[in-house]
Amino acid sequence: MIDPLDQLLANYQPPDGVADELYFPDGRVRPVWRNFLNHVSGQSTDEILNRFGRGDQYLRDAGVFYRQYGADESIERTWPLSHIPVLIDGDEWQWISEGLVQRADLLEEVCADLYGANRLVADGHLPASLIASSREWLRPMVGVTPRSGNFLHFLAFEIGRGPDGTWWVLGDRTQAPSGAGFALENRVATSLAFADYFREANIERFAGFFRQFRRTLRELSDDAFDQATIMTPGPMNDTYFEHTYIARYLGMNLLEGEDLVVEGGQVMMRTVEGPKPISVIWRRLDAAFADPLELEEKSRLGTPGLVNAIRNGNVSMINALGAGVLEMRAFLAFMPRICEHLRGESLKIPNVATWWCGQPTEHAHVLQNYDRMMVSWARSISLPFEVDGETAIAGRFTNGSDMPVEDWINARGPDLVGQEAVKLSTSPAFVDGQIVARPMSLRVFMLRTGNGWQVMPGGYARIGRTDDPTALTMQHGGSVSDVWVMRDHPVSKEGVLDGKQKPYLRAQPGLLPSRAADNLFWLGRYVERAEFVIRMLRAYHVRLAETSDTNSALLQSLSGFLQSYGVDPTLNGPISSGTAGLGEILNNAMSAAGKIRDRFSTDGWAALHDVANTAYDGFPPGMETANQMGVLLRKLSGFSGLVHENMYRFAGWRFLTIGRSLERAYGILAMVAILADENAPEGALDLAIEIGDSVMTHRRRYAITSTHESVVDLLALDEMNPRSAFYHLTEVKRQVDYLPGANTNGQMSELSKSILKAHTALAVETADRLSSAQASQHAGQISDLSELISQHYFR
Repeated sequence: MIDPLDQLLANYQPPDGVADELYFPDGRVRPVWRNFLNHVSGQSTDEILNRFGRGDQYLRDAGVFYRQYGADESIERTWPLSHIPVLIDGDEWQWISEGLVQRADLLEEVCADLYGANRLVADGHLPASLIASSREWLRPMVGVTPRSGNFLHFLAFEIGRGPDGTWWVLGDRTQAPSGAGFALENRVATSLAFADYFREANIERFAGFFRQFRRTLRELSDDAFDQATIMTPGPMNDTYFEHTYIARYLGMNLLEGEDLVVEGGQVMMRTVEGPKPISVIWRRLDAAFADPLELEEKSRLGTPGLVNAIRNGNVSMINALGAGVLEMRAFLAFMPRICEHLRGESLKIPNVATWWCGQPTEHAHVLQNYDRMMVSWARSISLPFEVDGETAIAGRFTNGSDMPVEDWINARGPDLVGQEAVKLSTSPAFVDGQIVARPMSLRVFMLRTGNGWQVMPGGYARIGRTDDPTALTMQHGGSVSDVWVMRDHPVSKEGVLDGKQKPYLRAQPGLLPSRAADNLFWLGRYVERAEFVIRMLRAYHVRLAETSDTNSALLQSLSGFLQSYGVDPTLNGPISSGTAGLGEILNNAMSAAGKIRDRFSTDGWAALHDVANTAYDGFPPGMETANQMGVLLRKLSGFSGLVHENMYRFAGWRFLTIGRSLERAYGILAMVAILADENAPEGALDLAIEIGDSVMTHRRRYAITSTHESVVDLLALDEMNPRSAFYHLTEVKRQVDYLPGANTNGQMSELSKSILKAHTALAVETADRLSSAQASQHAGQISDLSELISQHYFR
């Protein structure tokens, strides 16, 4: 009888000359893998695929993505999870951790010297030309001591196992290390796939690491009310999803540069309550873009004056601006000697062998051995397997150039480094129903605490698409997997949140940044606008199916109203082209939601995403279009219901509600002005009631055929009808009254006064006196309120 484990590993053949995570060099399975493989080998291929499907479904539902950049565009790609985790023995992980702690301390010393005494350059341990010519070395930061006393607080290291089994550092990530949030998502998805095994196994959890990080950031803050924030470049960044996820996970505000302002040397967050001080920023954008005044002047991502605030000691930056210089490939050539010089010891984990061609001996060595190396740009901050620009691997240019490599090295010597060709270890991956060996590297994360460095027990692994070690990155088709640190004793399973506080105090809602309020407000408007347009399109196509006459007076009237929204209902094809206005409205809603993704539940985001995806199906005019509009309407209502039921009633929800109600009040009044006009075509009144979703209410309340008065009363003036303009103007007034600044010392704000005027003007109208012209006038007043809200809270 065939052993199930042998059958499972029948096609697992590591390449010659490399180490393997599953097998010892003598072919024995490493003990750390045996229990897990026995667990998996007892299942059929279908059972394994079903397990993987659970993890994949979670990632889809959560909307996990990365951004892939092409020549002309960037595309959101689904997260490429490699379902088999990488397993590492706890004792080996302890050794890795000790080596990386040593390296972290060394990097801190080097960074402090480069921006302080500069003895490493003065004494010849680092070449001045290399440092000064790096775009990551920031001259304005020279002489600036960080407020916290340390330059580095959060680090990542890319490590790989060499052919002899030794771990090597492939690169240091000191600028704005990414991936910790993705490691969390990998963990959730993989633990779902192997829920029964994960629950019982002694696998180190991540929660304690993030709990400590949150506590550390809080300790760096000025006071309990000064919230640490995450600074992101924005939605177009390739790791933006991670920024939103980690902000939500840690309960931190996710801010862009425009959310901050420097006043009197103090960094302030723009909020709906006015500027509020910020003293800790976890930076996720490159340092050069952080301040257009003193750094990259063309940057639109940063905050003017931020460098001066740091210089004055008013804000802690995680990590310090300028720390990215440590990521240069050429730095690896000097790290072993610097460690001996500064610490009197060798690196516990060596880095990949690197030779800077700006030195005669090293230049000559690279010329003699370039056919066994990767030769690339000295100042590049990419990892060895991330080929960028002109690079030669094993004597050949990756871009197809026919220039002799020797000539290139001689011509550009000080700009180049030679690095030992990376031969990474392999680890199991499930491909086409089989477990196969694929090259692997690990990203390990560390944070500085009051007691020193703490290492995340795991991280994430890059898994190659093929045997080619340069195909590890997701941009080149690689995937990622969870990393399990296995212990032989029980592990803590506490969550990320701290224990109970005594006495118990109800926490106050956090501050709402002005930009987040702005996007919530417009999300409410766009979603409501989309619903209104969809209802009009459905009504249009139902009548088109009945008459087949696009020139009828009623359809012409409705068509004109739709065109005021940029929608032409007569064109065929998908919404993205045929009825471009609706596609644009939905895109705007997605864009607004995407900028505040950290404030949405997974279900809410998935529901809105589902609407946008459905909207791009093609369909012919008539009843098929009408039916499709019904599907869209139900899905959009699902999103609205999730938001209404699940969103905490704080200022953010109020702005979303105000936007929704303002849009509905305006749309209903604008529609009444057209369809309840005395010259409107036959059937216009019934059409207005249908679009206003008040057919049943009209029948119950009036028990008569629709008239101008009944339609105007129900849709414009009825305070009990949740589809009426007056109902929603009342809602706007009520919600604005709760907002900060609406009433100060008994004095109403100009915004509150304007809303009261608009509300009163509509309240005193009667159905028999409200003409089309007056309805248009009220709609205009409501439209003007939008600008007032923007001026009061968003600027």
